[in-house]
Amino acid sequence: MSLRRTSLSAVALAATSVLVAGCAAGGQAAEPVPTDTPKGEVTFWSFLSGMSDVAAAFNASQDDITVKFEEIPNGANGGYTKLSAAIESGSGPDVVGIEYDRLPGFVAAEQLAPLDDLVSDDVLGEYDEQVRTLVSFGDAAYALPYDAPPMVIWYRQDVLEAAGVEVPTTWDEFEEAARAVKAVNPDAYLTSFFTNEPQLAPMSWQAGAEWFSVEDDSWKVGVDDSTSQEVADYWQRLIDEGLVKKQLGFSDEWTADLNNGVVNAWVGGSWSASALKTRTEASGQAGKWVAAAPPSWDGEPTSALSGGTSFAIPENSDNAAAAAVFLEWLVTSPEAIEARGAVGTAYLAYPGLNDVAASVAPTDYYANDIYAVFDEASADLGPWAWGPKYDLTATALKDSVTTSPTLSDALASTQKATVGGLEKLGLDIKE
Repeated sequence: MSLRRTSLSAVALAATSVLVAGCAAGGQAAEPVPTDTPKGEVTFWSFLSGMSDVAAAFNASQDDITVKFEEIPNGANGGYTKLSAAIESGSGPDVVGIEYDRLPGFVAAEQLAPLDDLVSDDVLGEYDEQVRTLVSFGDAAYALPYDAPPMVIWYRQDVLEAAGVEVPTTWDEFEEAARAVKAVNPDAYLTSFFTNEPQLAPMSWQAGAEWFSVEDDSWKVGVDDSTSQEVADYWQRLIDEGLVKKQLGFSDEWTADLNNGVVNAWVGGSWSASALKTRTEASGQAGKWVAAAPPSWDGEPTSALSGGTSFAIPENSDNAAAAAVFLEWLVTSPEAIEARGAVGTAYLAYPGLNDVAASVAPTDYYANDIYAVFDEASADLGPWAWGPKYDLTATALKDSVTTSPTLSDALASTQKATVGGLEKLGLDIKE
């Protein structure tokens, strides 16, 4: 089946951002960068591991700016609630990490400063165009991309070999591989479908869907469009036929299934390499796992991101000029990547940094060159825009996947909840 669709034009993607705040301007205009060297203290909040070491390395590299780091919970554990309240009260940070799907909400609330007059003119131009659209709203950028983690599938290579199949290159081959694994071991599954962390958004993105766009000056919401429904039906069939295990991701049960050969693949992202190693190394699985780009739907490679973080400057920062100096160093400097160390397998968005990332990441656990796979999986990134209040959609999707009879029903329920929630916020919505 063919799931590719004609993409929105660049103009339409740019227009999407204009409506983030319901046609209101986002953020207060930032003060131009002063001619004097920025100095002073900068507070830095992040939930990413290793960022305290990054801040320390920056402080050691110069004498004008002192970065004070504070680790905050991730969004699922209240980090964004804390951030929003801190900005509103005037006690927020000067630099903060925000995931791409939540960035539009902070721009809509006018809580972030536009960066165009704060960072070097040529920095944004170095990014992949689609990654740049994730942080650009109207005529301004409100964050600098940090990582751009492609969706990647991890496979137990030895299990595929025992089943007589190669690493799948199409989703039809993925289904064939699932049947072959089940035939060898009736108690085994090729992979899981997480109910608490459903990957329907990146999988729909990779198939060519676009859940949010702009049409006639209104938000168009298409969570349950035909492409996404085909993706949902595909996974529902694998679940119904016992080829994929529906379970809680990151649970003790899932970890045990990985170690016992019950679950033998993971639809994750480049970031998941370290998590997979942590969960499986005790059972002697080093050298048994490989990374692969997602299978194609119609023979043409397509890519999507699975997560990803940007860094922004709140609109009421007390020292925006100094914050911008640190921000630019944080996302573009090889020294920042080296300082973070072997805490994960980040795939950086700024060009030229991934050789450094690969040199410090725990890559030797895998049987192939995972960063080469990340390059491949990032090569054909399709258009995508996150909605103006994606937490509504994410919450509805998790609830619906758990309670709905089918994944198709879950998408329909999520569509209804998203549209209703955005209309209550006063946004013009089309379906």
